[in-house]
Amino acid sequence: MAVANSTTEQAILSEVHRLDRNRRALRMWLGFVLLALVSLVLVGGATRLTNSGLSITEWKPIHGIVPPLTAAEWEEEFKLYQRIPEFQQLNSDMTVEDFKTIFWWEWAHRLIARGIGVIFALPLAYFWVAGMVERHLRWPLIGILALGGLQGFIGWWMVSSGLSVRTDVSQYRLATHLVMACLIFAACMWIMRGLSPHSDDAAPTVSSRTWAAIIAALSLFQIYLGALVAGLDAGFTYNTWPLMDGAIIPSDLLIQQPAWINFFENPKTVQFIHRAGAYALFALALINMVIALRAAPQTTHARRAVVLFALVALQAAIGIATLLLQVPLHWGLLHQAGALVVLGFAVANWRAFYGEFPRDTIVAERD
Repeated sequence: MAVANSTTEQAILSEVHRLDRNRRALRMWLGFVLLALVSLVLVGGATRLTNSGLSITEWKPIHGIVPPLTAAEWEEEFKLYQRIPEFQQLNSDMTVEDFKTIFWWEWAHRLIARGIGVIFALPLAYFWVAGMVERHLRWPLIGILALGGLQGFIGWWMVSSGLSVRTDVSQYRLATHLVMACLIFAACMWIMRGLSPHSDDAAPTVSSRTWAAIIAALSLFQIYLGALVAGLDAGFTYNTWPLMDGAIIPSDLLIQQPAWINFFENPKTVQFIHRAGAYALFALALINMVIALRAAPQTTHARRAVVLFALVALQAAIGIATLLLQVPLHWGLLHQAGALVVLGFAVANWRAFYGEFPRDTIVAERD
């Protein structure tokens, strides 16, 4: 009987160690995917800030990997760009050499997007065949892969909005594209955090999980508002703080009719709502930190609340500096990177209140 019990315990320990190794490998893989997603969003932001997003006017998911290699190919690509309103109305004096600068930004953005598809799909296939993906994670990971494919279509849908009538892409489609990227980012973070060891500390209050969810949701909503600001070039106007157009609440916020359209198409209104969202996020993070420190000052939850507030405060400061400096490229990208850091940490903080994913262990019955 003792020998049988010892054998069973060794089998259980071996299974636990195997699951630990598998989860560590999956965490490393998802962490790499997260870094790649950050680079994708930042290059996308640079593409927007350098007005490079319409430089490639055709969708070639496979053939488009190869850039122009000869002078004739560059001329052919440039002629395609010359057909669209952005060139005809804004860049008619552009040369081939000038065109190359904006082309490379958009090409790099698309190349990274394709690369992320590879570094997600191929390791997932390997982990799946090797039996390293637990059953309850299979559909969520397949779902993320499907969202990645949909995101490629959304990206072209966005670009196509600026190829015939407009001289830029639709802010609605730009916001959809960025939010989808952030949802993929958040989903990867959620799963990676669920595969990580968790503290046994109890939540500071019964509403702590709800607070965490609200902060994560508002972080994502702020990114959506930021995309509308970028799509309307609203960050290049009203570059003062704390006043905006000389007032805390500027006039003419609802000047367009119907009134609701101001929240999506009026640059002043969109920038004001983005500012208001930042104030709300700052206040929620501060309140969340104070409650956590008062209710459970020595817990990991309280320490995370402090870090989360610090990240939100730093991001607010970067946003103000970016506005006052009239959105130079490096500050704009820093602000975008800060938004992803806040979102990622907010999602990880929210996920922490659910504990580690249940383990698919096989436990033999004792005789």
